[in-house]
Amino acid sequence: MADSDKTPRHAAPGASMTRRAALTIGGVAVGVALSCGVMGCSGGSKGEKDDGSSSGSAASAKGTTTSSAADDLEAQVAKKVASLTLEQKVAQMFFPKPEALTGVGQVTAAGDTTRKAFAKIPVGGMCYFAQNLLGESQTKQLLSASTSISEDEVGLPLLMSVDEEGGTVSRIGGNKGFPSIANVGNMCDVGATGNAQNAYDVSKRIAGYLVPLGFNVDFAPDADIVNGTSQTMAKRSFGKTTDVVAPMVESAVRGFEAGGIMCCAKHFPGIGGAEGDSETETITTAKTLDQMRQEELVPFRRAIAAGVPMVMVGHMSCPNVTGTDEPASLSKKIVTDVLRTELGFDGIIITDSLEMGAVNGLHTAAELGVVAIQAGADMLLMTPELRKSYQGVLDAIKAGTITEDRIDESVTRIIRAKLRLKG
Repeated sequence: MADSDKTPRHAAPGASMTRRAALTIGGVAVGVALSCGVMGCSGGSKGEKDDGSSSGSAASAKGTTTSSAADDLEAQVAKKVASLTLEQKVAQMFFPKPEALTGVGQVTAAGDTTRKAFAKIPVGGMCYFAQNLLGESQTKQLLSASTSISEDEVGLPLLMSVDEEGGTVSRIGGNKGFPSIANVGNMCDVGATGNAQNAYDVSKRIAGYLVPLGFNVDFAPDADIVNGTSQTMAKRSFGKTTDVVAPMVESAVRGFEAGGIMCCAKHFPGIGGAEGDSETETITTAKTLDQMRQEELVPFRRAIAAGVPMVMVGHMSCPNVTGTDEPASLSKKIVTDVLRTELGFDGIIITDSLEMGAVNGLHTAAELGVVAIQAGADMLLMTPELRKSYQGVLDAIKAGTITEDRIDESVTRIIRAKLRLKG
């Protein structure tokens, strides 16, 4: 059953967004992002030579303008954060499937049911799957109506995502509803070429068909290194060594940026060598943090250096790093100490799906979001029993387990992203 489509149709969100602005939602410090992220570095575009002819006064004026723009953005962000109720701020941290928000079995349109559900929990993002995406016109209408509902409710666009990696994980390319869009193939084949330019080209191509449909987030690229015996990530990863994967990931991030879509490096701290599949079971690595620094963390460092705006944390347990069997997604040591502090990532940190088997049963639905936020996550992907998870966070704030200041830290990153989406 699809959600009723009584919402007035609007132009696809891609038509009015500044696409390149979508890519720097906080992957680097604001001033740097505005001067050297998707807005273009002061040194010029790729291939442009700086002949040193700019005068000192011109350079100074440009720096002043950039600083002013950054200050203006931060003032807007702070004003918007302050304007939201606590309930609205907490809701912005949730990133469910449309079915979880609406209670409808299969959502293919966003109408009255979506609007009523959004009024209760105005979530920050929505993750769409093949069952939601039946064709070009229908997808454009679904996404346009969904973000319009978000704008009406909280004055912010919706982060609309899809897992479009290519190959075995592709919701659009190769989908029979989109006959003109071919699957770009597995990333292992791209990595096997040894030419990072190919990763750039493939990512830009993916962005080239997602953006016109209305998507503004792609949960790609995979930054995992397949350095063990498990074949779970073998086709999805660029390769088996750091030397292959790291430059491919960096180039892919730049390709998505050039294509005008936010991307998301995953699955931190790197699950390619772990046995098993976190979709259904617990996965573990015996590596120490020092060992990870030499291998698994390198592609993420390169992605961060390239300005990746979002990083997804996986559910792999790292007992020789954390001292416990808790998954990385729920570990403050991994999320805050390593990703946020050591690697210096200041963009949006999102968990992998919290419906996965690797985290199933570890906490109640009401507790799970609380634990992830305490670990340092900004957004919670597909929490089980959305309403219980949402209420659980509100109850934790009331009890003092989480402070409103902590919520504001994450919501500031999310709103900064969304104001950039608005151009």
